[in-house]
Amino acid sequence: MKKILLALLVGILSLSLAACNNDEDKAKEKETEEKATGKEEAAVDPEEMQKKLDAQKVEEDTVVAIVNGKEIKGNEYNDALSMSQMQFTSMGQDPTTEELATQLKDYTLESLVGQTLIMQEIDKKGYEAKEEDINKQLDTLKANYENDDAFNEALKANNLTLDELKSQIADTVKYDQYVKNDLKVEEVSDKEVKEYYDKMTSSGEESAETPKYEDVKDTLKTNLEGQKTQEKLAAKVEELRETAKIELKL
Repeated sequence: MKKILLALLVGILSLSLAACNNDEDKAKEKETEEKATGKEEAAVDPEEMQKKLDAQKVEEDTVVAIVNGKEIKGNEYNDALSMSQMQFTSMGQDPTTEELATQLKDYTLESLVGQTLIMQEIDKKGYEAKEEDINKQLDTLKANYENDDAFNEALKANNLTLDELKSQIADTVKYDQYVKNDLKVEEVSDKEVKEYYDKMTSSGEESAETPKYEDVKDTLKTNLEGQKTQEKLAAKVEELRETAKIELKL
């Protein structure tokens, strides 16, 4: 599973879906406040919520889509769905409602289709990941853990084998090459970063808690670079869809 790329695509789709629901949420906000009349809502039972989230998943061997002859199965769908559910939960939305659950299913399928189309394009162009590049990233990951035992426990907790992790890293290496050479994302200028900062800080009064521009400019530049990459990636997916053979099974 190409989780780095999938995270990008899920992010694009989640932001899109959130924007679609934003106006409706605002309209309902006033009604909710009026109904509350000072009464606290019942606390959500985490176990009950998890049961509802798990109920949206499918059997691991179920074919959920076919893209240019490649089958996408339930285990991939469930991983992507979990990511989408977490995104919307973090934004204060309930992914277990009937309406949002249906939308999440559709958007999760679209993210998987997009991921598959991009990886097929990367393979078509002949990108390869050298063993030294894979091992370099692997060593960087291992450095976050005290020892090999702790690292192996982390693999186990994520239901990953070392070979599967190295395969994911290889996909990430190839993806990075593709973004650099084919997507040709425009460089973020200092002017764009400053305008981004001014826009973010103009909504409220400046206080001691407001970060200084010099302290956050590198982070803001990274964020803007990510946004531009996502825009290019989304456009490329739409282009590839025009000639792709796609069957959705859910």
